[in-house]
Amino acid sequence: MWIFGWKGPSGFSARSTAEEVTQGIDGTGLTAIVTGASSGLGEETTRVFALRGVHVIMAVRNVEAGRNVKEAIIKEIPTAKIDVMELDLSSLESVRKFASDYNSSGLPLNLLVYSSMYAYGQSKLANILHASELARHLKAQGVDITANSLHPGSIVTNLLRHHTIASTVGKYFLKSVQQGASTQCYVALHPQVKGVSGEYFVDNNISNPTSLAKDVELAKKLWDFSLSLTEPK
Repeated sequence: MWIFGWKGPSGFSARSTAEEVTQGIDGTGLTAIVTGASSGLGEETTRVFALRGVHVIMAVRNVEAGRNVKEAIIKEIPTAKIDVMELDLSSLESVRKFASDYNSSGLPLNLLVYSSMYAYGQSKLANILHASELARHLKAQGVDITANSLHPGSIVTNLLRHHTIASTVGKYFLKSVQQGASTQCYVALHPQVKGVSGEYFVDNNISNPTSLAKDVELAKKLWDFSLSLTEPK
């Protein structure tokens, strides 16, 4: 939405980077779980969170890759506080083990960032619906926890960087990983978003999703269906 560097109400745009939207923010004392943290948007989110003092738990399928990223970040940011835990989101057994291990660790949980490089079509719609329904449940329970969804934008790949025409066009319409990770860092850490829940963000600003994504009944159906799939047999 806020392309070509045009700033929205937040003061940021599609061109803003994760470091820029968190400039001056002190995340010391916060603990965050970041999924998909061994590459792409998750890796950059982990790096910027660590830069701002957040204790980051990298939830990754490939533990070795996660440890390599951790070492690289600590080399850049010696004060970084990062731990790596195994999590395969395609396996409910792995999810339950991760949750059990995390509960046993005694660590608090202030931020949960479900990060992936791409979110299109039905998966994108499902994420928006789920976050909205979760926000409604949390509000009904009077819990001081917020849930929001976002779209990181289209990210330029290494392959496109070596294609002259695509790279030139992409400079205006595609984002770097640093820019792509900005919205989730903004939503997670910026004081402008404190207390905001059930919203959809694009380019570091609140956006208006499709009418289907705002369908309350569809969100309830998805919620109930998800519960039926994840209940222990």
